[in-house]
Amino acid sequence: MNDLIEIYRRIEYLRNNGVKMKEIADYINMAPSVLSALYSSVLPTYVTSLKQGRSEEDSLNLALSQVNNVSKKRLLGNLAAIKDLLFSLEPAGEANRANPFMEMMNVEMLRSVQEVYNYSGAYLSYSLSSSNGCLKVEPYLIESSEDNTYVKVTHMSAYNTTHRGVALFNNHQNGYIIFNEREAPQMALFNIYLQLPMYDFPSFLKGLYLSLDYNRNPIARRILFVKQSDSTDMEEFLEMKGELVPLDELTPLQKKYYDYTCQSGDFIRTCMIPSPQLNENDLEREKKMLAI
Repeated sequence: MNDLIEIYRRIEYLRNNGVKMKEIADYINMAPSVLSALYSSVLPTYVTSLKQGRSEEDSLNLALSQVNNVSKKRLLGNLAAIKDLLFSLEPAGEANRANPFMEMMNVEMLRSVQEVYNYSGAYLSYSLSSSNGCLKVEPYLIESSEDNTYVKVTHMSAYNTTHRGVALFNNHQNGYIIFNEREAPQMALFNIYLQLPMYDFPSFLKGLYLSLDYNRNPIARRILFVKQSDSTDMEEFLEMKGELVPLDELTPLQKKYYDYTCQSGDFIRTCMIPSPQLNENDLEREKKMLAI
């Protein structure tokens, strides 16, 4: 009955790599409810019972007693066929298996679709403008993709240019938004790290973003997302506009956002120092230049 343990590990592998339980059930010609009972109850109990020193027979009997829709006779009679089918099923994007990081990203994108309901909708973001001391206001739309394979993010800049990217949400703690700020084939990634509050449907999200300034030097700044609507209608979103708001034109509410995101301690800048030596003295020169 060692096949049962291999089957359990294989189902776990497929699920962790984005294959849905219904897809697995259809592929091995098993009712989804039976596969669910097998994976969530029977096989875990069987493995635990073996570790406790019970025999394979007693462990299986105990595991099957926990459910009422899995037949011992049918399970054992089809064990070899189930195992062969499971091991012939491979997750999508198999080309990424040579790159564990990209494989992990694909899995996390699928998981994030299950979390996006908590954060989907239209937002206005508030941060410091790179070009001046204005408050930068930019719309964002967070939603599931049309095929429910990733979380899609649309960003409209203060200059009314739009970008498309992806978001990852992890265990209601961390969120990441990633997109390319330049036209292809140029690469200029814009990355936002969000702290996710420990309650449902938050009215705002806060975090940090890393991007490139106009001289293509990296900058990190504080950013605040304030939810405007639960709607993910694109036409409604496109009616929203980004803007740069000078300090003397801020509303009382915008002034609170400005004070949170635009103070001297709320951003980090770097710059490239032309130097034939490129030694430790250049580090000091850089800090002096940034202080000007």
